[in-house]
Amino acid sequence: MKKVTGKKRKPELLAPAGSLEVLKTAIDYGADAVYIGGYEYGLRAKAKNFTMEEMAEGITYAHKHQVKVYVTANIIAHNQDLIGLDKYFKELAAMGADAVIVADPGVLMVLKETVPDMPVHLSTQANNTNYKGVLFWYKQGVERVVLARELSLKEISEIRSKLPLDLTLEAFVHGAMCISYSGRCLLSNYMTGRDANKGDCAQACRWRYYLVEETRPGEYMPVYENERGTFIYNSKDLCMIDAIPQLIQAGIDSFKIEGRMKTAFYVGSVVKAYREAIDDYFEDENLYHSKINYYLEEVTKFSHRDYTKGFYFEKPSGSEQIYSHSSYIRGYSFAGRVMDYDPESQVATIEQRTKFSVGEEIEFMPFSSPSFAQRISQLWDQEGNEIHSAPHPKQIVKMKVIKPVEKNILIRKKEEDF
Repeated sequence: MKKVTGKKRKPELLAPAGSLEVLKTAIDYGADAVYIGGYEYGLRAKAKNFTMEEMAEGITYAHKHQVKVYVTANIIAHNQDLIGLDKYFKELAAMGADAVIVADPGVLMVLKETVPDMPVHLSTQANNTNYKGVLFWYKQGVERVVLARELSLKEISEIRSKLPLDLTLEAFVHGAMCISYSGRCLLSNYMTGRDANKGDCAQACRWRYYLVEETRPGEYMPVYENERGTFIYNSKDLCMIDAIPQLIQAGIDSFKIEGRMKTAFYVGSVVKAYREAIDDYFEDENLYHSKINYYLEEVTKFSHRDYTKGFYFEKPSGSEQIYSHSSYIRGYSFAGRVMDYDPESQVATIEQRTKFSVGEEIEFMPFSSPSFAQRISQLWDQEGNEIHSAPHPKQIVKMKVIKPVEKNILIRKKEEDF
């Protein structure tokens, strides 16, 4: 057995949570920390987000399980956004938030003036791509920097080598990407060589574009946008589950999963896969490498786009975009959640989320052991009547399960055409 040796630190697994349900699911499946947002000051207005009461409940639940909670306040603030910000930070401190994520220097100033002992994480929106920039923020009291997505592993390793050990680095390892990966646009530089990030933007995004087929020079086909949008800037999703050793070697302290607008099923599935991969690597490197295909299969069992490595190994090419559609690959659906289990009768009580029927195969997803599949042999409703299927949303049913299962674990079902 070849165990990980030396001074390598086990990275934090950081999960998104757009609601209290997702927060609890992420924690149950092994997240070391979660990041959440309130109704104001964050960059995910369409996420469900947390009321202050829900935030307090979530922090209490997390701390009970030795998990940290980071709260986003990473807007680029206008004057009116600063009103009430000091009161908000005091409330976060009172309920025990473990850190606040900021991007704006003014917001950072308010935070430091109001609750000077609150740990500060700098958002990827601040676009840190070099070690001098990271050191600048460290001198302002920042304890962690979330690196820009445009960095390679080689660049991250160099940044890490020039930083004090008490400054940690966080980087995205899984989830959606967009054309402006870290809040910036690279189109001008690509089209004209004029760098928008150095004050020389050509505003290439405002030009009119046409398609030209290579065998028909001079024949310009207009690009239209319909109610579903256009796919020109439709990036593949990031996935680094098969590159965990390289991420650790580069000095990344926190592996961040994107997705504060994602469901409990998505977040629970991603966290479970990465938790197992990280733990396997630190138990035995050979074990991790032998299971690469298994990990990659696991991260296809929820809604996703095709995967990419982003900028980590080389600059993305045209193959990192999806030009034909904007739909997701949906290999498996969220079938339900276990509400209770009776070990004597081996019967589980389940809340249905997608229709399933007798004869179909479903997979149970335990929190800390491998998933297992079984075929449904019998189903009963709440009154004990035998039924053939569970077609109604959130219908409560009972079924025999071949292994003991924990309360609140998720159940998935393979799509027929996958």
